[in-house]
Amino acid sequence: MKTYLVGGAVRDHLLNIPVKDNDWVVVGSTPEEMISNDYKQVGADFPVFLHPKTQEEYALARTERKSGKGYQGFSVDFGKEVTLEDDLTRRDLTINAMAQDELGNIIDPYNGQQDLSNKILRHVSPAFNEDPLRVLRVARFAARFHHLGFTVADETLQLMKALSQSGELELLTPERVWVETERALSEKSPWIYFDILKQCGALQVCFTELDALFGVPQPEKHHPEIDTGIHSLLSLEQASSLSSDTDLRFAALMHDLGKAKTKQEDWPKHFGHEKLGIKPIQKLCNRLKVPNKHKELALKTSEFHTHIHRAFELKASTVFKVFKQTDALRKPERFNKILLASKADARGRTGFESTPYKQMDYLSALFDAANSIDAKAISASGLPGPEIGKAIEDARIAAIQEAMPQQKQLHLDE
Repeated sequence: MKTYLVGGAVRDHLLNIPVKDNDWVVVGSTPEEMISNDYKQVGADFPVFLHPKTQEEYALARTERKSGKGYQGFSVDFGKEVTLEDDLTRRDLTINAMAQDELGNIIDPYNGQQDLSNKILRHVSPAFNEDPLRVLRVARFAARFHHLGFTVADETLQLMKALSQSGELELLTPERVWVETERALSEKSPWIYFDILKQCGALQVCFTELDALFGVPQPEKHHPEIDTGIHSLLSLEQASSLSSDTDLRFAALMHDLGKAKTKQEDWPKHFGHEKLGIKPIQKLCNRLKVPNKHKELALKTSEFHTHIHRAFELKASTVFKVFKQTDALRKPERFNKILLASKADARGRTGFESTPYKQMDYLSALFDAANSIDAKAISASGLPGPEIGKAIEDARIAAIQEAMPQQKQLHLDE
């Protein structure tokens, strides 16, 4: 029985970046032997065990052979005769197919160290195309390591294209697609995930509504990048510089889905795209079982981002209407994310990346004015019940109206 540190822990150590989790492979053992040594078995499909003291995962070395369709269509062998090299060859990328023994020696049968040095994401073997989930995983690793200069090897991208065209991606469960996507959204460069999926044809399969934006033109004056799909990825890039929250990043990515639904005879203009985006966002979120937190923020951002861009043109009553329809008074944190996503949209344009977004501070100040009204005092004023709500709204609109001149001067004169 021999134990090796494997996968991401070895890779990240060689990259000199923090190691999050240690994963171990055990060669030459059996489930019974592991249990007799006080390891706790947790793996359902194949034996994975928790160390009795560290609680780190130890998996028996195994091989996988394609025996059906989809990412679950495998037969697994974890007999004592399975070697470390056998186990490493089933892994996705060469940089994830290295091991380290107890003396610190690196076992690298597939030249992962060389690919680390050359900053290449390369598949280990032709068996890569047996698992469609690897298309999403490679795109996620591209998003994780983009800032270090990593790119996907051409031959690996070709395999990803073949998998995308094979029909295998359609067999992935919505939960698995979303898990990989949310992980990608939390990476340092999440827009790269969607860019890689676009390059290999997987975006059309998994994110049809987003893929539909590529090739849809916008007015060059306001959008020098012209292509709406590119603008969406640029907006995600800007959102990533503003916040690490995946729901905010997702909302920035989804905000313009309605532009694929506007009348083509009106292009490059997109009248009513804000509300036209509601159905495709709902469709995508329902299909992939996206959490409600992400879905609701994306829907509100789609519907109201243009109102926010035009904040300085709005009447006090319209500003309050935006607050009311976005439920800002009850959910101020979410409203702030809508403002941030709108800021990402405004900056997600070629040449506009550093443009000040005064609308955000302006609306935040007007929100504070509306929120300063003492609703409890109005409720206790003796007005008949049906009139209380209107009195509170009128007071808030009046407070917004009173704050507007000073706030406009403050923010427009900056």
